[in-house]
Amino acid sequence: MSSLVEEMVGKALQRGIPLSVQLDLTYRCNERCVHCYLDHHDHGEMTTAEIKDLLDQMADAGVFYLTISGGEIMMRRDFFEILEYARARTFCIKLKTNGILIRKKEADRIVSLGVESVQVSIYSHRPEVHDAITKLPGSLAQSIEAIRRLRAHGIHVIMANVLMVQNVHDYHGVKALAAELGAQFIIDPTITPMMDGDRSILGLNVDEAALREVFQNEALTGNAEEFCAPPQGPDAEALDAVPCSAGHTACYVSPYGDVYPCVQFPLPSGNVRRMKFADIWRDSPQLKEVRSIKLRDMPTCSQCAHGATCTRCPGLAYLEGDMRGPSYQDCEKSYAKTGISSEYLEARKASPQPQRLQLVQIQGLQHAAQNLTARVTESSALGA
Repeated sequence: MSSLVEEMVGKALQRGIPLSVQLDLTYRCNERCVHCYLDHHDHGEMTTAEIKDLLDQMADAGVFYLTISGGEIMMRRDFFEILEYARARTFCIKLKTNGILIRKKEADRIVSLGVESVQVSIYSHRPEVHDAITKLPGSLAQSIEAIRRLRAHGIHVIMANVLMVQNVHDYHGVKALAAELGAQFIIDPTITPMMDGDRSILGLNVDEAALREVFQNEALTGNAEEFCAPPQGPDAEALDAVPCSAGHTACYVSPYGDVYPCVQFPLPSGNVRRMKFADIWRDSPQLKEVRSIKLRDMPTCSQCAHGATCTRCPGLAYLEGDMRGPSYQDCEKSYAKTGISSEYLEARKASPQPQRLQLVQIQGLQHAAQNLTARVTESSALGA
């Protein structure tokens, strides 16, 4: 992170500014990836006018970084109208797309609008593996062609490789493909539970041996030795540090206007169809609760030897039942980095969790109820 960005983040944190927002335009998609956590049906997406109004509100609230994602963003016919409006509000914009609908005309438009970067998920360099994951024949070839078009225009492209059992041995090939195309390569070993709380897709997570291979690979991490050092427990500074940007300088907005601390932290915190974005950001009881949490408030993590170095995600912990608790998936990553297991990890191995947690199931129903209310509100307005 550059010193300028660090300064921006520090000031945003100090002044309570939502510096970064991910906005999902739709959950609809032309792929059906086996690991996707989304419901791909349209339950009443925000209209073009609603999204433009939200963009105005976010700009006024101080949002600078805007990630536009989905689903597949280009499934919306008004995508470029929205993108053009967002650029007019001077957001620094990153797009997440599978690239399949990016032809020459679309690539030219993206370039002309000054998008900062485009992230494309590539699961394997082998078509038979990638296409089996997306369930769309020919999808790898189409995504690669889109990357070539964007790179030909000088657009910064990020190739994201989500690691799972189907492609566990292919990340070397994807990394080489990224180098060939002039794209940045990132790897993500995290499979996220479904938005309704269903945890069955976590069976796609790779095993401990594969995680160790990734985290101790110097070509991927940049410094394999640091991951082999014995973990150090948290000091006083770490105990009082902000554990994550979620709810502090960043948040997520769904296609239905629901606001959450993060896309991986589905704690319902308000809806922009019923409240102003700035009011939700400032006054939401849920966001205030998230902001109140420090490492020292986490009974298990504050005592763990990995506490100072763990990349614990509060959203994953929340999906496991307690936002103040540890995340099993992150405990696995810490073990992969250091070779030293935590007490919580050993306890969890001895007592596996259910496929669906009751707490998350309840909040999945709350989410569905919010969407239903939003649809009814929109239908009433259209009929008025």
